[in-house]
Amino acid sequence: MTTARPRPKVMTLTDAAALRVRHVMASQPPAAALKIGVKKGGCAGMEYTMSWTETQSKFDEIVEDKGVKILIDPMAVMYLLGTEMDYRSDTLSSQFVFNNPNQKSACGCGESVTLAPAAREKLEALKV
Repeated sequence: MTTARPRPKVMTLTDAAALRVRHVMASQPPAAALKIGVKKGGCAGMEYTMSWTETQSKFDEIVEDKGVKILIDPMAVMYLLGTEMDYRSDTLSSQFVFNNPNQKSACGCGESVTLAPAAREKLEALKV
C-alpha cells in the first residue's frame, strides 16, 4: 500500500491575518468562508480579489489555517501557490497583504501586481 504524499498549501495566514478575518467574519452576516482569487486589471495586469461567500464551489481549493476557512478560486491556484496572507496596520492604513512568491512586480499604488504561474513542479505536487 502506498502512502499519499502531503499536498502543499496554496496559502497560509499569519496570526494577524487570521485574527482579522475572524473579527470581520463575526461582524458579517453568516458566510461560509472568505474567497480569494485574482482577476485581470490595474496598471500592472492583475489584482487580488476577496469576497465573502455562503457557498463553496465544487472546484474551490479549501485552505483551513489558524481557525479560518478560506476558499481559493480554482483559476487563481496557480498564481497563489505558496502565498502568505498577512494583515498590517499603521497610522494611515490597515490592509491585507499578500506575500506571494509568484509576484514579479507591483504598481506604485500597491493595488495591482504582475503574477506568473507557479513552477510546474509545485503545481504537480497539488495533484493527488
